[in-house]
Amino acid sequence: MTDSAMVRFYRDHGYLLVKGLLSRAEARAYREECHGVLGRLRPSDPTWGSAREIGGAETELRHCHDVQFHSAAFARLMVDPRFTDVAAAVMGSENVQLHHTKIFVKPAGKGSPFPMHQDAAHFPHTRHTVGAAIFHFDDAPEEKGCVRVVPGSHRYGPLPHVEVGGWHLPLAEWPLESAVPVEAEAGDVLFLSYLTVHGSGVNRADEARTTLLIQYRDPEDQPADDVHLSRGQGMMLRGIDPTAA
Repeated sequence: MTDSAMVRFYRDHGYLLVKGLLSRAEARAYREECHGVLGRLRPSDPTWGSAREIGGAETELRHCHDVQFHSAAFARLMVDPRFTDVAAAVMGSENVQLHHTKIFVKPAGKGSPFPMHQDAAHFPHTRHTVGAAIFHFDDAPEEKGCVRVVPGSHRYGPLPHVEVGGWHLPLAEWPLESAVPVEAEAGDVLFLSYLTVHGSGVNRADEARTTLLIQYRDPEDQPADDVHLSRGQGMMLRGIDPTAA
């Protein structure tokens, strides 16, 4: 699945879009699974306060943490070699450990944006191996609020973030419009370093945008702070944990 050119692109740019990692039929089934999980849960909206400034007060999100505890389908996906082999290759480690999982659905016409940020601000680690895989379960063109990235920004190291409104970068200095949109199709998976500056726009389309986030790390990369603990954190998705006593 992963060749040297793909790994080189990731290391140069801080992100990699893998086309068709899942079939469209698989993506459709996972989309239904996501909406089924959310339909069984009490609605919650994690829209950042800062997102209201750029998207408007009416925007909203649907989400769910630790999705593998709600549906076995996601537990199977987390250890699928098509995913874990790419994660291992871009990290440069044979071992892939879970940090957390999350469903994000941007509702049609009013799906909330995410201001530009680094995930490192939310859960810093000592060796900065942490990465994210964003699984697209329906098409994500720019009008649906696709992810936007600043290529090469992972080389800046951890940047100071504004705590108020969701741990984001200063809005005036890091406008969403200045970042590169990464449009995706159902079945595509976007891999990101947690140091890569990224965000996403408002979903203005007439269909929801449905994604699954799997955040992972090298098990030898220790958290710098005791934050963002989640159920299942530390589960091995590929290989072994060399640090286990």
